Amino acid sequence: MTTCPGSPAPSPAGAAERARTAATRSAAAVCLPGRAPSRPLAHATTGDGQVLVLVPADGDVAAALDRGPEADVSALLMVSDRAPVPLRDPVRATLWLSGWLTPVRPADRTAAALAFAEVRPEGALLDVGGAAALLRLDLAEVVLREGTACTEVSPARFAAARPDPLATVEARMLQHLDRDHPDVLAVLRSRVAVGEGETVRPLGVDRFGYRLRVERPGGHRDVRVSFPRPLTCPGQLRAATSQLLRAGFARRD
Repeated sequence: MTTCPGSPAPSPAGAAERARTAATRSAAAVCLPGRAPSRPLAHATTGDGQVLVLVPADGDVAAALDRGPEADVSALLMVSDRAPVPLRDPVRATLWLSGWLTPVRPADRTAAALAFAEVRPEGALLDVGGAAALLRLDLAEVVLREGTACTEVSPARFAAARPDPLATVEARMLQHLDRDHPDVLAVLRSRVAVGEGETVRPLGVDRFGYRLRVERPGGHRDVRVSFPRPLTCPGQLRAATSQLLRAGFARRD
């Protein structure tokens, strides 16, 4: 694993876990040589680490592969991890998955579609074999960019890793916090050093704690308020947050 010089990793999680977490985000583009980037209908990394891409059957990507059942083409799937609340700079990370795209064989479509649906249910899966084409991306390289840091993850480590257990509920929880609980955000804010003229917004939550974006004129910095211990499932988030709030109130008294 190589890391570009720059800021340290923003999470105690390993790079492979952070990459798998970024892969759960829906915003993505497919890039093929000599063609303009296009948005897939959906993409998913299955439980065993296989990357699947769903594209329109009459689109450019499918046309590039329309050379028989064993056809493949080099491709890059770029996934953007964006904060689920409005921020001046919403991109938290960018994941580049590069390798070879191949159509999923008709005999394997049902199993592949079910594996896809387990991690990302999509109505367009019902159109596979008709208006939609299901493709497999065989990975050659995985690169994760977070801020100024770029980390290369081996395809094997990427496949073996698991996304953060809070990834499926993070957007809903942060939007709820941002919209309905300024009191909770104020307590979290009290746990970090904030200068005059700086504002604090929720940036993320994972098994290790909350991430906050401290914005100031001309820039920002990201800070973490850690849970007492890492969580193992979304059901533990409420109790862990309450523990942080109690500690925050105690510090105020």
